[in-house]
Amino acid sequence: MQATTHDLDIVLKPLSRPELGEIRIDGSVFAVGRTEQPFAAYAHDILEMLSRRHARIFCEEGVVYLADLDSRNGTTVNRAAIAQVPCRLRDGDEVCFGGVLSYRVEIVPRASNPRSTAEGFSLTLTPASAGLGLQPIVITRFPFLVSKNDEAFSRYHHEHGRQLSFLSRRHAHIFRKDGGACIEDLDSSNGTFVDGLRLQEHAVPLEDGMLLAFGGDHFTYRVSISKESGVEPTQPGARTQVPQNKPAERKAADVAPAASDKTTFVVAPTSFLDIFCVDETPSEGFEPTGSTLPDVPAKEPARRRSRGRSAVLLSELVALFAGAEHERTWRSWWKGAAIVAVLGGAALALYLRGAPERELKDAVARGEYAQAASLANRYLEQRPDDAELKALATEAALKANVPAWLTKLQARDFKGAEAVLAGLSELGIRNPDLRPLVGELEWLGNLERLVSVRGGPDAPIRIYVDEDSISALIGRWNDNTGEHQRALARIASHVPQFAAPYAEALTHLRKLQSDATVYLAAIERLKASIATELDRDNPQALEAVLKETAEKYPGLGGLDEVRQDLARYIEIKREARTRKSGRVFSVVLKARFTTPPFQEGFRALGVGRQLPGEEIVRQYADATQPWKEGRATESLAGLQKIAAGPWAEAVAGELARRQAVLAQFAALQQSQGASGYAEQLLAFRASLDPEEDVYFARATQADLALQKDKALLRAQESMNRARALWQEYRNAGVIEAAQRVETTISNTFRTRARLLSDARRQAQLAMQIYAQVNAVPPAQWSTIHDEIKVEAEQQRNALLELRNVLAPELLKAKLALLGESNDDAPKSP
Repeated sequence: MQATTHDLDIVLKPLSRPELGEIRIDGSVFAVGRTEQPFAAYAHDILEMLSRRHARIFCEEGVVYLADLDSRNGTTVNRAAIAQVPCRLRDGDEVCFGGVLSYRVEIVPRASNPRSTAEGFSLTLTPASAGLGLQPIVITRFPFLVSKNDEAFSRYHHEHGRQLSFLSRRHAHIFRKDGGACIEDLDSSNGTFVDGLRLQEHAVPLEDGMLLAFGGDHFTYRVSISKESGVEPTQPGARTQVPQNKPAERKAADVAPAASDKTTFVVAPTSFLDIFCVDETPSEGFEPTGSTLPDVPAKEPARRRSRGRSAVLLSELVALFAGAEHERTWRSWWKGAAIVAVLGGAALALYLRGAPERELKDAVARGEYAQAASLANRYLEQRPDDAELKALATEAALKANVPAWLTKLQARDFKGAEAVLAGLSELGIRNPDLRPLVGELEWLGNLERLVSVRGGPDAPIRIYVDEDSISALIGRWNDNTGEHQRALARIASHVPQFAAPYAEALTHLRKLQSDATVYLAAIERLKASIATELDRDNPQALEAVLKETAEKYPGLGGLDEVRQDLARYIEIKREARTRKSGRVFSVVLKARFTTPPFQEGFRALGVGRQLPGEEIVRQYADATQPWKEGRATESLAGLQKIAAGPWAEAVAGELARRQAVLAQFAALQQSQGASGYAEQLLAFRASLDPEEDVYFARATQADLALQKDKALLRAQESMNRARALWQEYRNAGVIEAAQRVETTISNTFRTRARLLSDARRQAQLAMQIYAQVNAVPPAQWSTIHDEIKVEAEQQRNALLELRNVLAPELLKAKLALLGESNDDAPKSP
């Protein structure tokens, strides 16, 4: 290599993070990555945006290049992304790594000392095993690419073809650094090993005696290093150039066997352009500035590039003046003047054409981003295809709006953030480069809104609330992850304060992706079960399903709402089937469902006329309001008017119930002061509907307060009976699976079921009395009540699981012996 980085002073001067200091590049290859120095010492928010093998800066033929190594968040030069081909760097260029680290490149030639002596440096790779037929490799020029296509290895195609297949086309490379040599694996499939340890993302120095292995243990070599002062690395003319159209295959003159055919001498280096070119196909290289990479000298002469119009005019002018010196004719001078005028006009046109860019750059430099964005939007109307103008417009628009958007987002003002993006979207009407970036900001805003509404990244995923939003967010990201990362990194390169929120959003996304893997599938299974059981008209089966799901997935939210809707739905279905009381009207009036399947199920019941129609429900409500206010006569007259039609039986039942309440209330007033009044008062209060009989509850509240001591004594008696029955049930033995699965109701099942049912009824009565007098039950009574309730529910659920085994009538009879399941909660009218 004729020139290395030692002939140039290369400095990266920080733009986005001045506090990190400048970076001076001294070696032939400079590694950029989150585990490389000095980057490894940077803050976490920076390291989040860098890849382990992010980029490389190197020098080739006195020219500096930058190569991106397929990094996650990309690399840009002068705000243009570089991808698979190394990009030439010039003095003054702006480079950005991962969207967070921006630098100004400073390249200055270094004066050489003609009297300095060169160091003859060579590296020999001697096969570790002499019996394999491998030849030593002597490397005198660097870098050296280890490749299965290189003559040093491809010569073993026939005798070692299988082992050769373990090498990659770009396997590893050996290069000079700090007076010695280093080796770096190029992300090969089967790895590079130094003294038995596989190389990771770092290059490591080579020392005498080290053992190198490529792709396994077959191509294994012992390292030997030789240094000679004052000796030129190669003799003049010994270096054979590599044709640019075959980067991975050096000719026999470059890798030449010795006369004895026992040693392979490598006298020509591999181009760094070939080593760090991600694309497997040859390429000329890419430069955002529009220039081309210099051709590597080859045997065939390179084609001369066609000259531009300005160059042609200038050439013509020079030739004209030369001719004028001979001919000295006025015609030649007039022709020269005309050409000068044309050149001047062209220069003026170019100057005027560049005026918008200069004005925009000046506004951006002054920090007047909103003004710059407005100017750019106006100029784009006249020049919609100007790439440089679009790049400046994008930068100005992002710098003018993203900081305000971040402020709104951090304040959880999501509507305000949407308003900022709406303004940014208007600027994107004329700028197609800006539109996808606005879409990325919208996605990130939706992600943060979801996290906030849920209560944080660790909050449960709520069924029927979060799953669709989560699926949409993750699906959009997974659709083209690399493109999203590059777009967001581009935003961060223009707006450095965007990097930290972006890194936090990626953390939230990873947590969502992890949770979604488990919980979204569980939610879909639960939804399917709910739909299936509702279609079967068997909602009771869902009680066990919900219990099992809650135990298996403790991080699943929204199950309480599903349980409440299920309980309301079962109650409505039960009252609709019996039609023996007006309670069906009451439950329909207060029915409020929050989950979609039960909302749809309730509507279906109404459409199927399993529930009373809207008109009769309204008439019932009109007759009920006077009842709640104590105008009993008016209420009863209203019910009598609607006691006809398909729901006549239910209306008549409610009419009879209210008449009975009136009679009991009158009798209670007659017996005030008499013996047994407390028991009669408690029984009356227990019979009241807590929602419809509120007038009578208020009318007896004062008497209940006077009878509180007697009421507490009655509650204690009920709990004592409940405890005795519970103890007898446990001593006799709980209901076992053999009794539940019997095809008849045995005496054993009947006895034990009644003991459990009576214990439960007495415990419930005691709890209701405590609730009526606003007293807290003793802890021991609460414990016994809970134990009885749990056992009763477990027995009911176990029976329900046998719905496909037991006959429906038999199952119904066994459940009836256990008592109702929805009357555990104490009701205080």
